[in-house]
Amino acid sequence: MNAITTPSGADLKANLDRINAPSTIRRESAAASLDSEDFLRLMTAQLANQDPLEPQSNEQMLAQLAQFSNLENGTASRATLDEISAKLDALIEAQERAAAAAASAAEAAAFANQIAT
Repeated sequence: MNAITTPSGADLKANLDRINAPSTIRRESAAASLDSEDFLRLMTAQLANQDPLEPQSNEQMLAQLAQFSNLENGTASRATLDEISAKLDALIEAQERAAAAAASAAEAAAFANQIAT
């Protein structure tokens, strides 16, 4: 009969680290790299090449425009959030440096008082 072995904590941690490690695979689709000019070119080509006897419905065209508009708004929101995040990171770093400087000043003052007495 085979014995069941339990992996050690180090083995579990190594496995979890390997599983949770960021992937180096870039997952950007071709569609994500299209911009508004590409969209307009595609839409113009679609309109030029549609079957004149069965043209695309207005609802379909409006739905495509709305989807693209939503995508552009989401991209703009993402850029704004990234900018806010960078500014917050800079602010936190400045606060940490100020706190470290204040702590150093307090230590220096305490040391000076200790020498003076």
